[in-house]
Amino acid sequence: MDLGRLRTQWSAARTWVGTHVTARRVKRTALVTLVLGSIAVLLEAAIRGHLVPPAARTPTAFYTRQSPWADGIGAVAIGAIDPALNEYRVPVRLRSVPAHLVDAVLAVEDKRFYRHHGLDPRRIAGAVVANARAGRIAEGGSTITQQLAKNLFLTADRTPIRKIREAALAIALELRHSKQDILEAYLNEIYFGRDGGAAVHGVGAAARHYFGKPVTQLGVAESALLAGMIRSPNRLAPSRHPRAARERRDLVIGLMAAQGHLSNAAAARARDARISTRSYPRRMLDARYFRNFAAASVRERLPKRGGAIYTTLDASMQRSAERAVAQGLVRLDRPGAQAALVALDPRTGDVLAMVGGRDYAASQFNRATDARRQPGSAFKPFVALAALQAGPDGRPAFTLASRIEDEPLSVSTGQGIWRPANYDGGFRGDVTLREALEQSLNVPFVRIGMTIGPGRVATTARQLGISSPLAEVPSLALGSSEVTLLELVRAYGVLATQGDLAATRTITGTAGVRRTAPTPRATRVADPATTFLVTTALMGAVQHGTGTALEAERFNGDIAVKTGTSNDWRDAWFIAYTPTIAVGVWVGYDDNRSLGLSGGVAAVPIVGAFLTGADLPLDEQFDRPDGIEDAYTSSGDWRWCGEREYFLAGTAPPSTACAFRRMSSGGGAHETSWREVGDQLQRIILDRILAEIETRRQRR
Repeated sequence: MDLGRLRTQWSAARTWVGTHVTARRVKRTALVTLVLGSIAVLLEAAIRGHLVPPAARTPTAFYTRQSPWADGIGAVAIGAIDPALNEYRVPVRLRSVPAHLVDAVLAVEDKRFYRHHGLDPRRIAGAVVANARAGRIAEGGSTITQQLAKNLFLTADRTPIRKIREAALAIALELRHSKQDILEAYLNEIYFGRDGGAAVHGVGAAARHYFGKPVTQLGVAESALLAGMIRSPNRLAPSRHPRAARERRDLVIGLMAAQGHLSNAAAARARDARISTRSYPRRMLDARYFRNFAAASVRERLPKRGGAIYTTLDASMQRSAERAVAQGLVRLDRPGAQAALVALDPRTGDVLAMVGGRDYAASQFNRATDARRQPGSAFKPFVALAALQAGPDGRPAFTLASRIEDEPLSVSTGQGIWRPANYDGGFRGDVTLREALEQSLNVPFVRIGMTIGPGRVATTARQLGISSPLAEVPSLALGSSEVTLLELVRAYGVLATQGDLAATRTITGTAGVRRTAPTPRATRVADPATTFLVTTALMGAVQHGTGTALEAERFNGDIAVKTGTSNDWRDAWFIAYTPTIAVGVWVGYDDNRSLGLSGGVAAVPIVGAFLTGADLPLDEQFDRPDGIEDAYTSSGDWRWCGEREYFLAGTAPPSTACAFRRMSSGGGAHETSWREVGDQLQRIILDRILAEIETRRQRR
C-alpha cells in the first residue's frame, strides 16, 4: 500500500471532521436521536400496552371431553397445537385467589402496589442504594406492573433501553387497566419453574404442581412459599431445595406480619407448617395418534393462544388403552410387533380411545386409522348379517338354525382350485349358522357366502360403513379384502346399536375458536331384528366359542365378541361390543410377516385389560327389538326338541315341534297318556322331515 497516499487520506478525514463535526451538531444529533427513541418507546407502549383475559394466554391445545375452565378441573390436555408453547397454565380469576396469597405476593414484591402508577420512585431509589453498596445487582426496583410488562412484552436482558421500554409499558398498562386487572394478569403470568418439559406459569398451575390442589384451597404457609418463589423459582423450589424454600417462606411470613396482614399467632402457625417436598405432575395424555387424527378434521387456522379444542377422547379409557396395549405387547414377546386399539361410542360415533402403535416417538404411522389389513374371521358377522336379513321375497336365505355342511370344499377361482379349511384343520359335519359363527368355522361361511353371493356380502359391508375396496370373490366371506381397524369397529357399532351407523366424531366443541362442532348423527342402515340375531350369536362366542379367553364372568351385562386371524397368522384381531361401547384391537407386523398367533391369543387379552382397566359400567343389556320370535329347534337326534333359538318373525319352525318340552316343563306334574305321546312323536317326526326338506332347498 502507498504510505504517502494513506497519510493524505487520513489528513483529509481529520480536516472534514474538524470542519463538520462540532459540539452543536453533536448535541443536535443526540437530541434528535433521543426524541425519535422516545417516540418509538411511547408508540410501542401505546400499541402493545394492553392486557387480555388470563385464559387468552393459555396455549391453544386439544383437550379431552369438554368442561368449563373452572380452575382447570375436568378436561385433560392432550397437547398444544404449537409444540414450542410447552406451558402449563391454569387460568384463575382474582376473586378465586385467597386473600392471604395476594397479601403474600404484595408483601414481598410490591407493598405499595395500590399507591403508585406503575413506577415506584422510593423502591427504585432503595434498589439503587442497595446495589451500589453490594457492588452488584442485589435488589430489583421493579413494581408488579413493570414485572408484568417485562413478562408479557420484553426479554429478560438487563439493558438500559429495556428498562426504559419496561417503564413506558408499565405506565401504559396503569393508564388503561384497573389495579385488579393488572394483579390478576400478573398472578396468572408469574413463572414458577418447570413441570417436566413444560414451563409452569401462574398461581393456578403452581398450586397444582407443588401442592396437588386448586389455588382456592391454599393455606397461609403454602401461599407464602409460592410468593417467595417468585424471586428465583428454580433455586427456591421446595421439591429440590426445601431448606432454601423454607427460609424464603418464613421471610415472607415475617413481612406479612410486619405489614399487618397476619397476626403473630397466625404467623407462628404458618412457620410451623411443614414443607411439602413432592411435586404433582400435570394431568396430560400422550394421545398423539389421536391428536393428529383429530387435528386433520380442523380446517380453520387456529390461534396459537387462547383456544381450546375439546374432543371426544375419554381420559380414563385412553390411559387404560395405552396401558393395555403396552402390557399386551410385552406379554407377547414379539420384538417389533405392533398393536392398535380403537374404542367408539356406537350411538354417537365418538372416538373414546385410540392407540395407533407401540411407540409414537419411533413411528407416527397410525395403524388404527391408516393401516389396511385383512380382517380374517372378524369379517364373518357381516356375512351372517347378509345371510340372515330378508331378501327380495321377504324371507331370509338362512336362519340361525339353518344347517350348513362343514365338509371338504373345492372352489374354482381364477387362480386355480381353492380349498378352504377350518382353523384346526378338522370338519364337524352339519352345523347350524349359530354354531359356525360362534366357533368361527371357515368352510360353512364360504358356503353361505357362495349361496347369497359375494356381491350381497360386499353390499352389506358397505352399508355398515366399510369404505375400503372389497373384492367380490368367494374368499371375501373369510375377510380377504383389507380394511382399517377404525372402519371395522365402526361397522360392529351398527350391530351394537341394532342398525344405526353414526358418523365418526373426534371434536365436541371449542373455546376461543370460531368453529361449530358437528352434531352427532346416525343413519339407519340395517334391520334391528337382523342385527339382534347376529349379536346373540356373538354373545355365544364368549360363553363357548372363540372369545372364551375374554373371561365374560367378569362382566355383569351383555357383551358380544369376534376374533379374527388372517392368512399365515399375519394379523390378529378381536372386536367386542356392548350397547354403549365398541372396541377393537389389531396385532401384527408392519412388514406383513407372520405373527404366529391367533386373535384369541394376541388380541383378546388386550381388549379384556382395556375393558376392566377403564372401569366401565359393563352391565347393559341388549334390548330385544320388534320382529323377533323364539322357538325350539329340532336337535337332529331324539333329545326331544333341541335348543331355543331366535328367528325373524314368521320364520320360526312350527310350535308343535316342542310339545314334549312344554308338557314336561312343569317339573313332571303334568301326566301324559301314551296316546298323547304317540301323537306328539308323529308331529315331531313330521316337523323334522319338513325342516330337512327346507334345509336341502336352501342349499340348492
